Amino acid sequence: QVRLVESGGGSVQAGGSQRLSCAASAWPYSTFCMGWFRQPPGKDREVVAGLHTTGSSTYIDYADSVKGRFTISRDNVKKTIYLQMNSLQPEDTASYYCAASRNPYCAPLTASHYNYWGQGTQVTVSS
Repeated sequence: QVRLVESGGGSVQAGGSQRLSCAASAWPYSTFCMGWFRQPPGKDREVVAGLHTTGSSTYIDYADSVKGRFTISRDNVKKTIYLQMNSLQPEDTASYYCAASRNPYCAPLTASHYNYWGQGTQVTVSS
């Protein structure tokens, strides 16, 4: 079982930056996906960013809406993934969730491939 705990949410003004963290109790396997998703108020959940790791190789992908502004990264020693968010806009306001997959063939931006989810952390961007 993998337990994910997000932190780092809060309020920020438009144009600002924020970094989210997601601590995992264990990595599912040596090959896995980990990602960030978000759910804006009154809207469906949407993908933000994800990474797929095979051995020492990592593939990273982003939703078009955050490319160039957000960066996903991981720290294997700390069993933590991060989401660095720059140039935040009011439309980035959402509950942000991290997720992990034990499927070695997972697609990093496909929510249905993820088995474990965190409880979420709120990010509010004011104009």
